Amino acid sequence: MRKNMIGAAIVAVLVVIFFVNLSGDKMAVEVKKDKGNEQQSAVQKGQATEAADFTLKSLTGEEVTLSSLRGKIVIVNLWATWCPPCRQEMPHMQKFYEKHQEEVEILAVNLTSEDYGTEKVAEFVSEFGLTFPVLLDQTGEIGKLYEVYTIPTSYIIDKEGMIFQKIIGPMDEEYMEQLITALNETEK
Repeated sequence: MRKNMIGAAIVAVLVVIFFVNLSGDKMAVEVKKDKGNEQQSAVQKGQATEAADFTLKSLTGEEVTLSSLRGKIVIVNLWATWCPPCRQEMPHMQKFYEKHQEEVEILAVNLTSEDYGTEKVAEFVSEFGLTFPVLLDQTGEIGKLYEVYTIPTSYIIDKEGMIFQKIIGPMDEEYMEQLITALNETEK
């Protein structure tokens, strides 16, 4: 019994290290977009691509559409309640949001179809005191559309709705500050 617990702890630590190491994989990407009936997906370094639009309900029942946020920088963060790196990242996102909510919107898209349900999401939001919109991907469609294979995965979207950068793994407040500064520099 004790060996099983130690083994499980070691596996958990290795998973966290794996996710943290992935946070260095930062590049601009193109996500799947509807073009008639065909789906397209490609990774294009250094090439601006429009973010695929979506509408999801928030935890409070409000519908939020990505394209309605044009004019603001948007961080689309895809996550789950059971994900240790997601838990690590959320306090940083909240602090960042408190400082920058006038110019930056955070859409925390919970991969609800891969999670433990909306009650767990609500508990998570309460535990971390999150005040930015938490959206529910109940069908898994947005996770697929944005090619989420590792969580958390975040997309930084500029004021015109173009993808500036994709980040795989957790971000901290300092890194979010650097990303927004870099994006603002490119827009000048």
